[in-house]
Amino acid sequence: MTRVALTGASGHVGANLARLLIEKQFDVAALVNRDTRALDGLPCRRPNGSVLNPESLRAAFAGAEIVYHLAAIIILTRDRDGIAWRTNVDGTRNVVDACIACGVRRMVHCSSIHAFSPYPADEVVTETRALADGPDLPDYDRSKVAGELEALKGIDRGLDVVIVNPTAVVGPNDFKPSPMGKLLLDLKARRMPAVVRGGFNWVDARDVSIGAEAASRMGRSGERYLLAGHHRSLLQLARMASEVTGVPPPRFQTPVWMATLALPFAVFAGKLSGKPAKFTRDALRAITHHQRVSHEKAARELGYAPRQLHETLADTYRWFAERGTS
Repeated sequence: MTRVALTGASGHVGANLARLLIEKQFDVAALVNRDTRALDGLPCRRPNGSVLNPESLRAAFAGAEIVYHLAAIIILTRDRDGIAWRTNVDGTRNVVDACIACGVRRMVHCSSIHAFSPYPADEVVTETRALADGPDLPDYDRSKVAGELEALKGIDRGLDVVIVNPTAVVGPNDFKPSPMGKLLLDLKARRMPAVVRGGFNWVDARDVSIGAEAASRMGRSGERYLLAGHHRSLLQLARMASEVTGVPPPRFQTPVWMATLALPFAVFAGKLSGKPAKFTRDALRAITHHQRVSHEKAARELGYAPRQLHETLADTYRWFAERGTS
């Protein structure tokens, strides 16, 4: 039985990938920090650790042939305390070092669509797009680029490295839930009287997992693979969600310029409630960038084929209902 290890196992993609790897009869070591809900009841080893703790990584990767590096901090604001940079960049460097120390053959690094430049906005995003390393771009985007570069440095040290770049991830096994999961729950609970004009390319977490596993077998070392799904505006997504839940979608669509004017009020409301702001400048930027994304390379080389978004939404709402998550 082939031994594999993954970081970020308690996250959305990690929860789905762990299940896929177990189903495929791999011996799985799923690195966890504190929250283990995503792995409860699964037949896998759960070493405790962090990508910022090199010793824990070496213990988790011992004997592994493949490592899937999923652990990351996603932010839609400034990285004021530097935790996203430390996790996404320094953490990746630690993972590469641990892979080499443990004799791991291949590392699959899960990055993001945000590693690619949003410009030019009118062209389809492919793997040849320039990286998002400009000083005017969000801290998160630049941290994902720097993390990729740290991963690729492992190649010169004898480690096979393949990078996968998912778009906006939705789907079941969303235990925390993720920002996208919260969006779906807000739509069902009618906590969103309006949506902003803009959208994302949405991809099922299960398809990202399938793509990552395929990359471990068929991906070419040093290459990136966009794991995209289907682009829908927020209003289109809300209407599709309504078809599943029976709950009417928001009636209003707010222009981006109007939402931008409301940013100070959203930030202030977040501070009053002690919760993150409902939207931020980086979030508004995200829904107007990367509007057309091609997964042709992943389809050709990895056999990647994302399912329809309606199926994803139906399965996700069913999963939330079974867990009583609202």
